[in-house]
Amino acid sequence: MSQLKIYNTLARDKQQFVPIVAGKVGMYVCGMTIYDYCHIGHARMMMAFDVIYRWLKASGYHVTYVRNITDIEDKIIKRAVENGETISQLTSRFEQYMDEDTAALGILPPDMVPHATDYVPQMLGIIDLLEQKGLAYASDDGDVNYAVRNFPGYGKLSGKSLDDLRAGERVDVNTGKRDPLDFVLWKASKESEPAEVKWASKWGSGRPGWHIECSAMSCATLGQHFDIHGGGADLQFPHHENEIAQSEGAFGQTMANYWVHNGFVRVDNEKMSKSLGNFFTIRDVLKKFDAEVVRFFILRAHYRSPLNYSDAHLDDAKVALTRLYTALADIDLGADAPAVDWTEAHALRFRDAMDDDFNTPIAMAVLFDLVTELNKSRSVAHARQLKALAGVIGLLERSPSDFLQGTGEQSPQAIQQLIDARSVAKKARNFAESDKLRAELLAAGIVLEDKPDGTTNWRRT
Repeated sequence: MSQLKIYNTLARDKQQFVPIVAGKVGMYVCGMTIYDYCHIGHARMMMAFDVIYRWLKASGYHVTYVRNITDIEDKIIKRAVENGETISQLTSRFEQYMDEDTAALGILPPDMVPHATDYVPQMLGIIDLLEQKGLAYASDDGDVNYAVRNFPGYGKLSGKSLDDLRAGERVDVNTGKRDPLDFVLWKASKESEPAEVKWASKWGSGRPGWHIECSAMSCATLGQHFDIHGGGADLQFPHHENEIAQSEGAFGQTMANYWVHNGFVRVDNEKMSKSLGNFFTIRDVLKKFDAEVVRFFILRAHYRSPLNYSDAHLDDAKVALTRLYTALADIDLGADAPAVDWTEAHALRFRDAMDDDFNTPIAMAVLFDLVTELNKSRSVAHARQLKALAGVIGLLERSPSDFLQGTGEQSPQAIQQLIDARSVAKKARNFAESDKLRAELLAAGIVLEDKPDGTTNWRRT
């Protein structure tokens, strides 16, 4: 197995990865609340854990990757009522859209996709356990709340103390709570709510709170103690903090050994949000940019660092990805899919980068070093190694001609034809035609360099 190190948010440090069961990994990632189209921030989260999933498998682990669907929540109910449709109609439609978007971006489907509405009995079981242990109580308004101050470890993930959190006492105080820091586990039904969001319980008709959903689904699919729990940095508090309080409070053991969080997407160095008007759905972005270019752009940044979105950065990603595909053009890779030679020098550096907390920027730099070698050697072995290594993180999985044509790029063959035509025009002293062809190539991003021996080299800008 590998020498993988993962940054563990709980430890605030990179730690050697040691699975609970040798050779196996259980990974739970908080997925989408599905009532609208996924945005580029969602793409970043799903891409981060797609790469983690791919690398764990490439490292020889048998991985069970679970990414849930939240299909019951206040915003879902509100949107369904506004649309005049059932909640299941709304959520099934947007789940399909999500699957289409992720497939376009080359994001592999998880091994398991639990839906919250299928795990309400398990949620009620955990709430019952918490009540028996003095960590949950029914309030006069019919809700069941978690007693935060009765759980000694609260705040260990986020680094927040109970004193730090007391500011919340002055905001949005729910009079049904014994303490303003307590959070809801079970919400009493309201008459105005649709019947499909009302479940029977010993506390009366109601529906689960958001946090309890993930405690139940992770436990049901991976057990009470598993290896990796992930999600966006915005979920660290309160969602993941509350999951720990629920799961560890109920079962009396560590919930997850490694907590992994990806960074935010920023637009012109401001956090992306609907209120700022700098909000982009995946579908909007894919109307302007090739899906693999978007994937390349996201993977260029380390998953924990901020990702600054801009058209200029995506244009730059297109140029860089084109360089990789161009290097593979005109080389016959053979009929069989290339496999990585992990003894080769570039592969060893690639592995070192990925084993260092999934450092895709360094791994991708290795790919460009390999391109430099390939452009010199035009070796089939180098080309197959480039395609195989890139494939580990979901890149270069198309033929060069498909990519270059699909992005409007001139293929190497078409470029050479124009260069040959320009050479014929120069020899015929038809300088107007020669200049016209040179300008046409320059407009396509191709810079020519005429050599003293009469040959012409070219490169993309």
